[in-house]
Amino acid sequence: MREKMNNKAGPSKASVSRVAAALALTAGSMLASGAHAQQYPVTPKQRATAQQVASRGVPVSELNANAPETYVVKRGDTLWSISGMYLAKPWRWPELWGMNMDAIRNPHLIYPGQTLYLEKINGLARLSTRAGRGGGDSETVRITPRTRTDSVSGTALPTVPQHLIEPFLVEPEVLPGNALELAPRIVAATETRTIQSAGDRVYARSASGQALLTDPGEDRTFRIFRNAIPMRDPETGAILGYEAQYVGRAEMVRGETQEVTPDGQGGRTVDPVPATLDIISVKEEVRVGDRLLPLAPRSFMNYVPRAPYDEVDARVVSIYGSASVTNAGQNQVVSINRGANDGLEPGMILTVLTKGDRIRDKTDSSRTMIKLPSEANGMAMVFRTFDNVSYALLLQVRYGVTVGDRLVNPQ
Repeated sequence: MREKMNNKAGPSKASVSRVAAALALTAGSMLASGAHAQQYPVTPKQRATAQQVASRGVPVSELNANAPETYVVKRGDTLWSISGMYLAKPWRWPELWGMNMDAIRNPHLIYPGQTLYLEKINGLARLSTRAGRGGGDSETVRITPRTRTDSVSGTALPTVPQHLIEPFLVEPEVLPGNALELAPRIVAATETRTIQSAGDRVYARSASGQALLTDPGEDRTFRIFRNAIPMRDPETGAILGYEAQYVGRAEMVRGETQEVTPDGQGGRTVDPVPATLDIISVKEEVRVGDRLLPLAPRSFMNYVPRAPYDEVDARVVSIYGSASVTNAGQNQVVSINRGANDGLEPGMILTVLTKGDRIRDKTDSSRTMIKLPSEANGMAMVFRTFDNVSYALLLQVRYGVTVGDRLVNPQ
């Protein structure tokens, strides 16, 4: 929900600007608390920097030469595309927009049809959705606050084109140890085929001894997974977690029960009756033995492109969904060996570096092996984090990205 204020009487614009800034910080904090974003310790230095940024903006020298004075937001725009329109370093978007640490997980809700105004004062630049908020002499405006509430949940700008990352907000699942083996398993199907597809009915049993049921009101949709593959740190070889292979989705029709029948000798036979599920979508064919996991909590997608708070030195662990592909290109997803425990959050931008090839110096009579230096190869955005692993979308790369390539703070 968004609240709009129509003003008709009150103090000067400069005073209103200060009050609005305070309200924005409070609202940002409230929005962030409901965004399912994990909170991390914030050092005094980080908070001081954030508060300074929220009040200053960025140096005019950081703007693109052709940054527009005004811009009307259009459908199809993204935070990343608008960031790149205004800034030579798009990850500095929160500074241009004046966002503090509490509100940084929310893009201040920019919508199609809004006009963005670029203000330049004393060598610093800020963006606003209102003209003339930069201070200085201005007429006194009489305002009377009036609140009008609209639902805009589906129109806020995404960070990047939504279709690029939406499947990956559900598909990847990094699990500890043998967690997948403890998940309910598909035991049979109505069809005699060994593989099942969308529209087919399957049966599943819990592996924990507790009946596979859902409480009234709970989501009855499950994700189907197979083969939890260990994810190894390219540097240390340590196992960071186990990536389960996403297969599809199924919806429960009936929960797991028992059937009691007389045995004809005065006794009775108790037979487990598996849960009934209908397959509603597949990425690959579903098989007996595949495992069920509940839907992941819906991620808050309107995060802000920004640099990490602390130094990051990560490595590419794998290219998602491409076991046979050794090079990832633009708009592909890679996993990296840093996660929530390392302070990574969705929206953080990282520079991708080449590993630097080892080549033989043909100009040297002894043909010495040399290693070329690493070079900046593009940028990636973290969009989903687990404890020790994150998934990142390659926003732009010049050369193929391979396992072991480095990701560092944006340069």
